[in-house]
Amino acid sequence: MDQDDSVNVFGEALAPCSTTPLTGFFRDGLCNTCAQDQGSHTVCAVMTDEFLAYSKYVGNDLSTSRPEFGFAGLKAGDSWCLCAGRFLQAADEGCAPQVNLAATHKRALEIVPLSVLESHALPGDVA
Repeated sequence: MDQDDSVNVFGEALAPCSTTPLTGFFRDGLCNTCAQDQGSHTVCAVMTDEFLAYSKYVGNDLSTSRPEFGFAGLKAGDSWCLCAGRFLQAADEGCAPQVNLAATHKRALEIVPLSVLESHALPGDVA
């Protein structure tokens, strides 16, 4: 798999999203991506109880432990590389989590407008 360049939405080096829990399509702690990443796991988001409940409701349970996959389950406060489409869906529904823009891959912009990402940015993380 040829990994895309590690560049964030600002055109700068992609910052780490989370190593605890270990996230990313490549499980490298960054929201790196490639052509094989069908879900575009490119948005570094900080989980909230509201978003985790929403995600479970729409069919992607991120909060339940799945030991067979080495996945402990997410809780509020954890950072995670979300699928860009799911983030946009949550934003449209009014329950999107905050985003770490420095750790969000530029490929997210193919799905989510920068203005939407910025409206959910962590404090002090806007260009």
